Formats: sequence, C-alpha cells, structure tokens
Amino acid sequence: MKILVQKFGGTSVSTSERRAMVAEKILNAREDGYSPVVVVSAMGRKGQPYATDTLLSLISKELKNSNPLAVDLLMSCGEIISTVIMCDELKDYSIDPIPLTGGQSGIITDNKYNNATILKVNPERIMNLIKENKIPVIAGFQGISEDGYMTTLGRGGSDVSAALLGMALKAEEVQIYTDVDGIMTADPRIVSDASLIEEISYNEVFQFAEQGAKVIHPRAVEIAMKANIPLVIKNTLSRCSGTIINNNGTDNPKDIIIGITHINDRVQVTVEKENNKDNPNYNSLLDEIAENNISIDLINIFPKEKIFTIDQKDIYIFHDVMSKLDINYSKIENCSKISIIGNKMRGIPGVMAKIFKALNFSGIPVLQTADSHTTIWCLVHSSDAEKSILSLHKEFNLGN
Repeated sequence: MKILVQKFGGTSVSTSERRAMVAEKILNAREDGYSPVVVVSAMGRKGQPYATDTLLSLISKELKNSNPLAVDLLMSCGEIISTVIMCDELKDYSIDPIPLTGGQSGIITDNKYNNATILKVNPERIMNLIKENKIPVIAGFQGISEDGYMTTLGRGGSDVSAALLGMALKAEEVQIYTDVDGIMTADPRIVSDASLIEEISYNEVFQFAEQGAKVIHPRAVEIAMKANIPLVIKNTLSRCSGTIINNNGTDNPKDIIIGITHINDRVQVTVEKENNKDNPNYNSLLDEIAENNISIDLINIFPKEKIFTIDQKDIYIFHDVMSKLDINYSKIENCSKISIIGNKMRGIPGVMAKIFKALNFSGIPVLQTADSHTTIWCLVHSSDAEKSILSLHKEFNLGN
C-alpha cells in the first residue's frame, strides 16, 4: 500500500473551479497507484466568508483574550467546512470521500489553545478507511486535546497536519499544493527572472521558511526531516513538477547558493562597554533580554561591544528593559536581514567575498554579517533590501 498525503491550501479550495482541479490531482494520484489522504485548509483568505481571519472578525477582542478555547472552536470551523465541501466535489468522481476533523483523524494535542503541541498521532481510523478504498478528507490546522476539546496548531498549521499524518502513516511523500509552482530562488515580485528550485534539502528549505519565505511552515519541514519523508511543493493550478524537498537536495555541484530571501523590520542594537563600564548589568544584558521574551539574532559579541538585532515590534519593550537596567545603547531602525542560502557553501572559499563584491559594486553598505554551514546573513538598510537581493541574485547566476 503506497500512501500519499496531499494538502491543499485555502486558495486551492476557494472556488468550485479550483476544487475541480483538486479533484483531478486526487484522481491522478489514485490512478498512479497511490492511496490518497487529503488535508485541506479553510477556504480563501480574509474577506471571504469562511476564511480563518473572517471567522475571527466575528468575535470581540475581549473574547479572544479571555477564552482561547472558544477561539479554537471558532477557528476550526473553516477547515471543517472545507472538508465537507471538498467531499461534495469528490462524490461526482466515483470516489468515496470521508470527512474528518483533525481529532477524528487521530491528532492528539495538549491544551495550549491557539498553538497546541502534538502529543501523538493515532492513524488507525485513517488506515481502516484506506483499506475500505475510501479517501479521508481531513481538516488541517487542528487536533483534539486529551480531555476532548478542539485545539488548533498555530497559523499555517495545515502544513503541520499533513506532515504529521505523513509521518504516522509512513507515506511515500507529502505534497503541499498552493498557488505557486514551488520554491523560487528569490521573491518573484522583486526578481523578475527568479527561477524554480527543483530540488532542495530539508536544511535549506527550513532556512527559507525561517527567514521570510512563506511557502511552507517550518514545523512541517522539521517533522518531514525527522521522518525522512519527501515534501513536494506544487501548484494546484498547473502541471508543474514543483519543488522536491528531501535529505540531499540538488546533486548539481555548481549549486553552491540555491536562493535568497529576506526579513524586514529589523532593528540593529549596539551596546558599547565604554559607555556602560560602571554598570554591573552590562555582563548580564543578554540574560535580561531573554527573560523579557525578546528574541535577538545576528549576535556579535566583541571585547568592547555587543551587537545584535531585534524585531521592530519589540522596540518599546526593549527600551523599557534597557532603561530599567540603566544601559546606554544606540540603534539603527528600518533594517532588513538578507539570507543567502546553500548547503554546498560549507568549506567553499570566496563565497563571502562574492557577496561583499556584489553589494559594494551596488553601493550598498553592509551593517552586520553572520553565517552558519547553510546560510550567510547580511544586515542592510531596508531601503537597500530589494537592490541587495537583485544584486546577489545576479552575482550567483540564479536567474532563468
């Protein structure tokens, strides 16, 4: 028995015409010898009647803050509606679909409402339906707590549902259908000749997801990597082969850099020892920031200063913390973190030199850098972000 998990996003199930395309993908999978297991998101996006954000707009801020259990029950409705409507579409294709909530599909969570942690997945009901030659159509983004309450898995959680079920069912692969052809070498809204990445490793795509590309949820990547199940990003609206995500990625030795992404709204903070030399809080600064739930990255610690970045949304809390500690600091707001990603850059000399060459040629000052085995990060002024991406994309020949 070859099981294939197919997840369809909100835009894929938003209209009758698109649901017909979804049905075709499911039929094709069955004709290819697979037993499809279908996961669906809520239909459409904000403004459309059953989208998650539209449902949330029906209730008060007070209820959202005071009753997360009720919020989860409301948010789960969008995916449940999608399952039933998708089953209605599939019945016209000689398919026997069975709609299931996340809990009915066996996803058991803790009771951390709005962002639940998965405790276990019991695939027995799904396996029984497959053996009966039926197609489970499962509401993504949700599970059920051990004491029987509806829970949700955090925004973008339908990807997580698909990966979880793929792992529990020992699926051949998990297909994530959306409205783009796959993962691109850069945001095509910025780089007109951005090209499709045909194969990419888990580590590389995790960096894409973490660093601003919103093609797939990072938790879904983690789950698939743990289970060593291939993920495939595909377009519901086309026959493009998409992007395959696996353990190895591309086997082309020339693909040292595989893509570029970015995150805006960063603030660079510099804390100089000289300006805080009589303050005992200087040495415990990072601990105090962590205790106040402020996330920092691009951390450079030098004998005479500490330099790091925070999210723009945290700037007021950060300022309050620094004031209480009587720490003097300087900051540069409106920064962007550019991420240059590629598994094969490890041990290859000259990559950083090429990055600086390209940015210097374009007159772009680099405020800070950091690197790992998979990624090099450059902090630039947000006004230079798009120019930086275009310059680096051209330097590494990533275009079509």
